[in-house]
Amino acid sequence: TCSVATTSSGGYCEDMNILIVGAGGVGNALARILARRSFITSVTISDYDASRAGAAVEWISKRHPEMAARFHSAAIDASSAESVAEVAKAAGADIVVNAVEPSFVKTVFQGAFDAGANYMDMAMSLSHPHPDEPYSKTGEKLGDWQFERHDEWAAADRLAVVGCGVEPGLSDIFARYAADHLFSEVDEFGVRDGANLVVTDDQGNEIFAPSFSI
Repeated sequence: TCSVATTSSGGYCEDMNILIVGAGGVGNALARILARRSFITSVTISDYDASRAGAAVEWISKRHPEMAARFHSAAIDASSAESVAEVAKAAGADIVVNAVEPSFVKTVFQGAFDAGANYMDMAMSLSHPHPDEPYSKTGEKLGDWQFERHDEWAAADRLAVVGCGVEPGLSDIFARYAADHLFSEVDEFGVRDGANLVVTDDQGNEIFAPSFSI
């Protein structure tokens, strides 16, 4: 069983079981993309609301019937490392993809480790101010909690790709690819993020609908 997405020859693995934690916008989008990829063996979409995970699987079954047997749904409690580990083990997950609110990073991260799986998230463990002097001293920085566990993951021969959202994350991958393959020399990369996205209700009225975690 391959534990990462590419082999040494550069091709995709032929055997990969994936657990997606969270059936919201990000988890749904990821599942729909995976439904168009042949390298997966199985994808388990999980959510605290099992009906949301089930709806995601149903959509894929209708749009991609040839892949229906590879997709499954499950109930999960992302606030419990024990629940995450239990679902990951039941799914035979090679990798746990964390697609839920960043406040659950610690428990999903730990659950993946306890299940012996690899891990990927889009938002790292949250920062916290210095308990006594928050205006003059640095407290716990974004991702500190995860980076402190590097040696533990390395010793277990497990891979954790953290903070791989869009900016930073995917934009870093694009930049590195461009530097390695598209240009002979690079002085600077600049990332600009903006949109004029408008979300409306059934009557056409503009409504507040953030496209990522606020």
